[in-house]
Amino acid sequence: HLYELLLVAGSAVAVGGLLTCYYWVYQGTKTKRIPIGDGWWGAGEKPQSEDEKVFPFQVQTSDEEIQDLYDRIDRTRYTEPLEDTGFQYGFNSTYLKKVVSHWRHQFNWKKQIAILNKYPQFKTNIEGLDVHFIHVRPPHREGQRVLPLMLVHGWPGSVYEFYRILPLLTNSLDSLAFEVICPSIPGYGFSEAPHKQGFDTLAAARVFHKLMERLGFSDYYLQGGDWGSIITTNMAQMKPECVKGLHLNMLTNKLRGFGVLFSILIGRYLPWLVGFTREDVRRLFGSVGFMERNFYEIIRETGYLHIQGTKPDSAGCGVNDSPVGLAAYILEKFSTWTDFNNRDLEDGGLERKFTLDDLLTNIMIYWTTGSIVSSMRFYKENLKTNIDNRLDNHTGVYVPTGLAAFPNEVRHVPQSWARDRFRNIYSYSYMPRGGHFAAFEEPQLLADDLLQFVKKVEKL
Repeated sequence: HLYELLLVAGSAVAVGGLLTCYYWVYQGTKTKRIPIGDGWWGAGEKPQSEDEKVFPFQVQTSDEEIQDLYDRIDRTRYTEPLEDTGFQYGFNSTYLKKVVSHWRHQFNWKKQIAILNKYPQFKTNIEGLDVHFIHVRPPHREGQRVLPLMLVHGWPGSVYEFYRILPLLTNSLDSLAFEVICPSIPGYGFSEAPHKQGFDTLAAARVFHKLMERLGFSDYYLQGGDWGSIITTNMAQMKPECVKGLHLNMLTNKLRGFGVLFSILIGRYLPWLVGFTREDVRRLFGSVGFMERNFYEIIRETGYLHIQGTKPDSAGCGVNDSPVGLAAYILEKFSTWTDFNNRDLEDGGLERKFTLDDLLTNIMIYWTTGSIVSSMRFYKENLKTNIDNRLDNHTGVYVPTGLAAFPNEVRHVPQSWARDRFRNIYSYSYMPRGGHFAAFEEPQLLADDLLQFVKKVEKL
C-alpha cells in the first residue's frame, strides 16, 4: 500500500489543477464573507437605471420548431458501436437509436410543455439578464409554517430536475412546508446567456441574492447540487445574514494538503483516528483502492470538463447543431453520474431511474433555447483564473449546513474533510441510494433529508 499512498501525494500535485477546478470544498478561513459587489452582463453599456419588473413567463413552441427537430433527427448519421462495450466509450449508438426513435415517434413536446407550465414561471432583469425562475407557493394549511427555499440546479441539468421534488416540498402535510424558488442559471435553459466574459459562480450567487431580495425575501434556505452546490455556497459566503441554512447534495474537496494526505494514509487502517466512519472507508477505498476510485476514475470521467473549461465553443458548435449529438452528450452524463456501473450496460441503465420522456424534456430545454454552448462556457468562466486565488477559496461557511452524501455521487467527501470548509454542520447524512442528480433520482430521500435539517435549524 505504500506505493499507492506515495502515488496519491505525487499525483494530487500533478493534476491538482484538474481536480480542484470542480471537485473541491475550499480550505482556509482567512475571511468571514465575500463582498457582494456588482456586475453587468447584458449587451452594450449599462443603462442609468434597471427595469425591476417581474413578469410571467410560459414555455411555448411552434409546429415549425418541432418539424425542424424532426428533419434534423431524420438526417442523423450514426456510427456503429464496438462489440461488447456498453457505455465505456460513451453513449452506445445502438441504444441511442432506440432513444431517438422514441423522441421522433412517441415523445410529445407539446404535452411536456403543459407539464413544464403547470408551475408558475417568471422572468426579471438582473444585471442586464432576463433571469427565469419558477415560484411555487404551498396551499394554505392552518398551523403550517412556511419557509422560503431556493433550489439551484447544475450542468447538464435544468429546473426540470426539481419537478419531482417540488410537490413534496410545497404540498406537504407536515407542520413545515416551503415556498420554493427555482432559478435557471444564466446561460442555461430559459435564462438569458451572459453577453460578456467573466460570469462565474460568484456572479450567479450575487444575481440570485438580488432575485430573492426583489421577491421580498430577507432570509431564506438554500439547496443545491453540482454547480448549484457551489453557487449556493457562494451565496452563504456573501450574505450569511440572509441564509438561514444551506443544504447540499454534492460535496467536494481538494485531494491535497497534509490533513487530507494523512487521513488517506491512515484512514483505511485506523479510521477513528482521522474521523472516518466505516461507511467513509467503504466509499473512499471500496474494493478497488483509493487511487482507482478517487483518481483514475475521476480522470476517466472529466474529459468534458477540460474541453468545456478551455474551448467550449468548438465542441459546442456540433452539439448545438445536432439534436442527436446533444442528446448523446448530455444523456451519457445522466447514465454515468447516476452510477459508474452503468457504463457496463448497453442501455447505460438510463431507464432504471428515469423515463425517456423526462430525460428528453431536459434535452428539449437545451435544444429549443439553444443554450448548450452558453452552459458549457460556465466552466471556462470558472476555470480561467487560478481557483486557489479566488476569494471564496479563503472564506469559511458559517451558516447552518446540512450535507447529504449519496453513495453513487462522483466522489465521496467524509464529514471530517467537509469541516475544513463548513464550520457549522447541523447534519451529515449517509444516503442509502442515489447518485449525482439527487432531486431527479431520489426526490423523496432528498426532501426528507432537507426537511430534517431545516427542523434542526428551526428547533422544531
